Amino acid sequence: METTEIQVDGYEKVLRCRDRSSGLHALIAVHDTTLGPALGGMRMLPYSSEDEALFDVLRLSEGMTYKSACAETGLGGGKSVIIGDPKTLKKPDLLKAMGRFVQVLDGKYITAEDMNIGIADLEIVRTETKWVTGLSRESGSSGNPSPYTAHGVLVGLHAVAEEVWGSKELKGKHVLIQGVGAVGGRLAELLKELGARITICDINEAKVAELKQSKGYETVPDAKHLDVACDIYAPCARGAGLNDQTIPRLKCKAIGGAANNQLLELRHAQALKDRGILYAPDFVINAGGIINVGVELLPGGYKEATSLKMIENIHTNLRKVFEMSRKDGVTTHEAALRLARQRLAEGKKARKA
Repeated sequence: METTEIQVDGYEKVLRCRDRSSGLHALIAVHDTTLGPALGGMRMLPYSSEDEALFDVLRLSEGMTYKSACAETGLGGGKSVIIGDPKTLKKPDLLKAMGRFVQVLDGKYITAEDMNIGIADLEIVRTETKWVTGLSRESGSSGNPSPYTAHGVLVGLHAVAEEVWGSKELKGKHVLIQGVGAVGGRLAELLKELGARITICDINEAKVAELKQSKGYETVPDAKHLDVACDIYAPCARGAGLNDQTIPRLKCKAIGGAANNQLLELRHAQALKDRGILYAPDFVINAGGIINVGVELLPGGYKEATSLKMIENIHTNLRKVFEMSRKDGVTTHEAALRLARQRLAEGKKARKA
């Protein structure tokens, strides 16, 4: 196994791993450990190049720093990506090699699940390193974080509703959910239970058809979903979906979803503000999963009640962000960054004391 460092300004550590025997080609980015070890998920995607994977892991790890800072988890920000098609390359030898790669950082980076990496995969990774969270409840861990991410988004959407309509009530609101995987699918269920009107889309058309039949959701082809007028747009798939091409097509009053890095560029937050669309910054509203796995690292170990109590703070944090945005005349994204950086600065000050 060959591990090399990639120098990137503003990041504490970025590593590349190539392992010929298993076929592993992976990256780990540790953005900031001011507030604690860098915790962030592991994803596996068929990136077209290492440059594309590096772009993804850098954005994701920085986002994790701000997510954990806003959520006050006592953790820093990091992320890992495996380059390759999970359908053909994800095998035990590759996952074990990834475990050895994580172990190289000796706790500076702690991993968890993300796209195409589930609990069963992490159990294999765990055979080579102890720096893994989000394993099965039976093993004493916190289990799948997806339901907690979905719950956190729901908590955040109540704050969104208060800001836009003056009431946290979501009954009767039309929510368009893009991406109905583990998080988006659960979010749809939670919203329907509250009486919201749900429209779903996903690149997996079979999944959409199955949910339409079993749950009764309205559906729209993924390629045409931006043409749907709705109250709240909830992106729950891959990032960078809010950009020059998509923003002019939006027909919503607010955006709040589980996807990471929803803005392609920071200027797109201003584009949303100019259109009168309230944006709930992704790294604030989608923190439920990382809060849940982070509870594993607290003294005494994982307790669901502690996790749920901490997730409720997503509502408080979003209210702070919206208030800062109004008061300072900045985008909600900039307000969220200021909140995160304020907490990072406090953490650095406390370290020096």
